Amino acid sequence: MDTMRDRFIDVTSRLLDEDPRLAVVLADISAAAFAPAQQRHPDRVVNVGIREQLLIGAAGGLALTGMRPIAHTFASFLVERPFEQVKLDLVHQGVGAVLVSAAGSYDWPAGGRTHMSPGDVALLDTLPDWTVHVPGHPDEAEQLLRHAVADGDRNVYVRLSEHRNAQALPVEAGRFTTVRQGSRGVVLAVGPMLDAVLAATEGLDATVLYAATVRPFDAAGLRAAAGERADVVLVEPYLAGTSANEAHAALADRPHRVLGLGVPREEHRHYGSIPEHLTAYGLDAASLRERIGTFLW
Repeated sequence: MDTMRDRFIDVTSRLLDEDPRLAVVLADISAAAFAPAQQRHPDRVVNVGIREQLLIGAAGGLALTGMRPIAHTFASFLVERPFEQVKLDLVHQGVGAVLVSAAGSYDWPAGGRTHMSPGDVALLDTLPDWTVHVPGHPDEAEQLLRHAVADGDRNVYVRLSEHRNAQALPVEAGRFTTVRQGSRGVVLAVGPMLDAVLAATEGLDATVLYAATVRPFDAAGLRAAAGERADVVLVEPYLAGTSANEAHAALADRPHRVLGLGVPREEHRHYGSIPEHLTAYGLDAASLRERIGTFLW
């Protein structure tokens, strides 16, 4: 069973054979896996070493020449560490790249805080015109990666995770998918949070929406699901409340409440496992059922 990261490496290696405009920039992470592609395309698979600022700078330079660069490393090293370069070398220069991360909020607890990035999407929200994909399954990751590469010259962030749902959904980039319909509120599950949300809301009279793309935010989809008086719960695999302002803006003309669930700001200083971290954050199915039920009923 492959992971989202495995699928990214496989698909991107094949895309390099098909698209002479595509380039991949690495900062040691996944470099060995891309070695066969680098042998075939030494001028378009570049490993800059552990120099994350240069990673983004090189991607920006390639974009300025007309290439479509993919920059890849762990989320904390792709968004947080080189954020100034993301802001200046991509956005300020008016060029686009595809940033593909791994090890998001809690994927590698033994790696410690340096390898956790629950604030990555919130940080990108300070910049204009980003597309952000958060797939919940390798099949969705492949579909959204192909969409990102073909998405003109836009800046796109593809957030990959070891945490995944059991089954893929037929997602459409930029649109929420209705998974279950109800009348007492809307629960929006982002990416790998869907399975826990479905278990948590089993038997509850609530609509469940699924988002594999969170930016741009599907305001029309949320409005259609919410009705004229809306109670909305957001369940995100990164910083709690990251999409709350988007939900408020979508529902600004009608009475509504929004509860944002996700990774808390407080740091959990124990290694543990992904399931243990989710339980500590209140993102396991049992905790979600209590929190969602208290809010909606």
